[in-house]
Amino acid sequence: MKYQSTRGQAPILGFEDALLAGLAADGGLYLPQSWPVFTADTLRSLQGADYATIASRVMAPFMEGWIEHDELLAMLRETYAVFDHPAVVPMVQAGSNDWLLELFHGPTFAFKDVALQLLGRLFDRALERRGERITIVGATSGDTGSAAIAGCADRANMDVTILFPHGRVSEVQRRQMTTVDAANVHCIAIEGTFDDCQALVKAMFNDAGFRSRMNLAAVNSINWARVMAQSVYYVVSAVRLGAPDRPIAYCIPSANFGAAFAGYVAKQMGLPIAQFIIATNTNDILHRFLESGSYRPSGVVPTLSPSMDIQISSNFERLLFEVHGCDPEATSHLMARLSQSGGFEAEPEALARTQTMMASHRLDDDGMRAEMARMQDDCGIIVDPHTACGTAAARSSGLDPGIPVITHAQAHPAKFPDAVAEAIGRRPDMPDRLARLMGRTERVTVLPNDLAAVQAFISNESG
Repeated sequence: MKYQSTRGQAPILGFEDALLAGLAADGGLYLPQSWPVFTADTLRSLQGADYATIASRVMAPFMEGWIEHDELLAMLRETYAVFDHPAVVPMVQAGSNDWLLELFHGPTFAFKDVALQLLGRLFDRALERRGERITIVGATSGDTGSAAIAGCADRANMDVTILFPHGRVSEVQRRQMTTVDAANVHCIAIEGTFDDCQALVKAMFNDAGFRSRMNLAAVNSINWARVMAQSVYYVVSAVRLGAPDRPIAYCIPSANFGAAFAGYVAKQMGLPIAQFIIATNTNDILHRFLESGSYRPSGVVPTLSPSMDIQISSNFERLLFEVHGCDPEATSHLMARLSQSGGFEAEPEALARTQTMMASHRLDDDGMRAEMARMQDDCGIIVDPHTACGTAAARSSGLDPGIPVITHAQAHPAKFPDAVAEAIGRRPDMPDRLARLMGRTERVTVLPNDLAAVQAFISNESG
């Protein structure tokens, strides 16, 4: 399997090089040159298989020639053994044909663990083969950072630096990053928004000298391996409900669009997905695009669902590339307009292709509180505010009631205890692993939104 950049000016790479590169040299994102396709019989054969087995079947084509099947399966069994549920991503029924896919049973209680527990192991394998060391940099709106740290802490061949917006993540999210006592882990609180953090990470990758000197690698979902790993839970959940012999719909609380694009990957591989419903909060750039075709970021507004407080969705570039006929010139033109004039309007045909697959829904803070209360009162289920955006969107979808709708439950409600308490009148029970964070010493450096300052910190701390 070979990988190409969405902007067409970077070298074609094999899996290992794409894994370690993260962002392409031309500023684009890597995608496979073709999609492997599963037949209906192949999908039926996965029914009843455990998570690691299905993951090995789904991901093997993307790593063909790099790792043998037995080694991959062993790696995946080790990866998902750290999750606290035997199903890895269990499902809970929330209505007659509505389901929650619980993606928060990993070490940091958020869906990012599903991919990032694997990514650290993939990095290890590649680095041992090469005899190299990398400096991982990542931006987080709350959950990616802690999951990346959990997957990479104390690994011999890497340093990890995570940027997060100062004062804009929950206390639990912050402490999951800043209380990790590992020499190779560094946390920076940036005086700005998540979009500022993400822009700093991209600027570091686009600085060829710094990128080469520090041997940078990415853990954000700009890294193809993140998306590849997340596509698995679509296949797992769909075959549980009878795919390929019935269509399935998915509702995804989304901001950076990585989990949503992973669903697109599963659909391209043959999964019968009837529709995606993209759920957003007040930072609703994806909702606005899907309604009008206009992609114009505005200021980030703090909300009860901070992991979705994003206005520039990195992974959306991958979808733009696909719906524009895999034309790197068209994608480059759109990204240039975003950079130069602050936005763009999609071609009508590309927008129509997107709208045939995807609908959207927007929820403000009052709506999140009301939906969290409704889920508790009507279903006896406590959900976090991000998941509440999803369950509200699923109810508003207007889909054929015969089609099962699976909503991603993105995080454990205990990660957002104050927001949950506002909605249902009490704080959710906190797992012991989270409760223990509250007494630990934090290690964090506050820096301005300044590229030179961040680069100087990473240069001094890594190695």
